[in-house]
Amino acid sequence: MKLKSILSLVLIVTLFLSCGKDKSKENTENKAVNERVAFDYNVEQFADIKILRYQIPGWENLTLKEKTLVYYLTQAGLAGRDIMWDQNYRHNLTIRKALEHIYKSYKGDKTSTDWDAFETYLKRVWFSNGIHHHYSNDKLKPEFSSDYLKQLLADTHTSLEGEAFDVIFNDADTKKVNQAKGVDNVGLSAVNFYAPNVTNDDVRSFYAKKQSPDPEKPLSFGLNSQLVKENGVVKERVYKSGGLYGSAIDEIVKWLELAKSVAENDDQGHALGLLIDYYKTGDLQTWDDYNVAWTAATKGNIDYINSFIEVYNDPLGYRGSYENIVQINDFDMSQKMKVLSDNAQWFEDHAPLMEAHKKDSVVGVTYKVVTVAGEAGDASPSTPIGVNLPNANWIRKEVGSKSVSLGNIIHAYNNAGGSERLKEFVHDEEELQLVEKYGQLADKLHTALHEVIGHASGQLNPGVGETKETLKNYASTLEEGRADLVGLYYLYDAKLQELGLVDDWKSVGKTAYDDYIRNGLVMQLIRLNLGDDVEEAHMRNRQWVSAWVFEKGKTDHVIEKVVRDGKTYFNINDYEKLRSLFGQLLRETQRIKSEGDYEAVETLVETYGVKVDQAIHAEVLERNKQFLSAPYSGFVNPVLVAHKNEAGEIIEVKVTQPETFAGQMLDYSKNYNFLPEVN
Repeated sequence: MKLKSILSLVLIVTLFLSCGKDKSKENTENKAVNERVAFDYNVEQFADIKILRYQIPGWENLTLKEKTLVYYLTQAGLAGRDIMWDQNYRHNLTIRKALEHIYKSYKGDKTSTDWDAFETYLKRVWFSNGIHHHYSNDKLKPEFSSDYLKQLLADTHTSLEGEAFDVIFNDADTKKVNQAKGVDNVGLSAVNFYAPNVTNDDVRSFYAKKQSPDPEKPLSFGLNSQLVKENGVVKERVYKSGGLYGSAIDEIVKWLELAKSVAENDDQGHALGLLIDYYKTGDLQTWDDYNVAWTAATKGNIDYINSFIEVYNDPLGYRGSYENIVQINDFDMSQKMKVLSDNAQWFEDHAPLMEAHKKDSVVGVTYKVVTVAGEAGDASPSTPIGVNLPNANWIRKEVGSKSVSLGNIIHAYNNAGGSERLKEFVHDEEELQLVEKYGQLADKLHTALHEVIGHASGQLNPGVGETKETLKNYASTLEEGRADLVGLYYLYDAKLQELGLVDDWKSVGKTAYDDYIRNGLVMQLIRLNLGDDVEEAHMRNRQWVSAWVFEKGKTDHVIEKVVRDGKTYFNINDYEKLRSLFGQLLRETQRIKSEGDYEAVETLVETYGVKVDQAIHAEVLERNKQFLSAPYSGFVNPVLVAHKNEAGEIIEVKVTQPETFAGQMLDYSKNYNFLPEVN
């Protein structure tokens, strides 16, 4: 599970203070190139996107073996980059390659409005890994005509025909992921996890027949495959060597085998060996064996996330998107935050859950602050800021989990922008002063509590199936909201000060509560077009959490809706009672998950998390027009360059920074092009 441009205070322009990029740029030492410079975090801005850079602090302190391991793991991730493009939509690779050929070959007028629109469209496609918006899932709309594109194709001798051309401009496949109630979500989702003729009923019927060898350790059926229907028969196309995406997977395996050869220790090498076996066979039991080994491999400076993991892009929550994150441990920050994982059992014991839903023993929760060295697939260019894995409930219960906070990513967000938008939406000066003083700390703690305590908390009732089976299309938003609520409940608790994590727990807690309610009820609306429902899982969870506590607290005026000078604000009058409401909702969300209560989760999400107050939405959009900063941010990756001697041995790995977003995207397409256009 990941804290993405979502729960991630930073990825979302307004979830928390750091999301608002509320600090001015600071001068830092770019040690990667060994010269003192004012590091420029900003690359460019277009449409609703801002592109940033991040540094790799401490790179020079790694040994050559460690640098080489990072290099191999990064190359393995990039080798699978095009898998994510094809998973997102069946025509993505065809469209991308045609657009890129035009971009590189066109010799005509590049000062026209049409060319600007074409260039912006291509950059949006690059950022989203396809033609659907990375966050809203809506199909991107070009601001140039089909005739103009035809002219560009002719002028550059580029081919783009049939459905792949038409879909750019028509009304087909308008949603990558459709989470609407009462529809055929699979049939109406353009995501390429399913053939166009596969339906919800096909998927549920197919997996209802699957049985795990050990019911207590259910396999992640569907995680690494595409489901198709031929002559009325539903079958899987498995991602593996020799199977679907085999040519890219073979390249991934090549680099993982090199990484295994320089592993830091036996545990890490063993886990890498199992991951290689999984890629070669596509065997889901091997996937579980790998996750057990990977979770237990906690020693060393280097770690990674690689494979088909998060299921947010599947409307029914079965199939994993390809992603890669290579991590270097930040020992100083990890030690400071280790206190949370060391006290995980205390948090579980004191949670406002039914006793039957609490874990008697919270095992193996490790938490680290890490420095990202490279990302690919679903993690790039739009990156998470926190991740908690593995996702299998039985592994989390019996073996544990790893939680990481991406420290240098958060640092880059915090130093790349301004605070004007925040000032527009805070209720008063007191609220602004709190967020300026405590906002980044509150963000950091909520991320840690969400990942370390939240996702590790609670257990399913005996005999209850996995949440993707019981809660279906509401599983992801329920789980993210539940973890959010764990964090919110403990953010206003003196225990944090007792553990030495804060100096003023009430002020930190107030700041976190203000930010969450402000974002959930107001600020995140800038990401929606007027009239749209909320569909993205994390946006839904922020809204249903905020709207539920607002409604339930009306009698006691816990949260007050204030209209001043035609502008709407939500002011918290009673933080203690709000914490109690968060606790009540946490208890209910855990009950829903533990019991697999589909009717209850449907009522909760549809009542509070989907529909938007149109008057407030229109007002928010109008108030936001004055700000030039884009509501979404993402990153180019530092480039790792391996220097070799005459014998072909790596003697140094140096870090350079890409100059432009387009330059990196074209470089990736040239050097990591391992899939055909149609798979």
